[in-house]
Amino acid sequence: MKTEIWMKLENDPKMSNYLKINSEWYKYLNRNPINYQKFVNAMKEKYKIRTSDKINSVIDNIDTVSSILNILK
Repeated sequence: MKTEIWMKLENDPKMSNYLKINSEWYKYLNRNPINYQKFVNAMKEKYKIRTSDKINSVIDNIDTVSSILNILK
């Protein structure tokens, strides 16, 4: 594994934790550094930190607040 990729993984606790849980990624990252982006995408999907997940969370929060305000009327 390239040093720069290793440093990125070690500096981000979520990536480090995901790599420990899903150790098959070691093999893919060692074989080809291009797989780093696939790893990041898989990690973001697992921990729901993609942009679309954040937008959905905000929409759900707005719906919840709206429901509470409608009940209080």
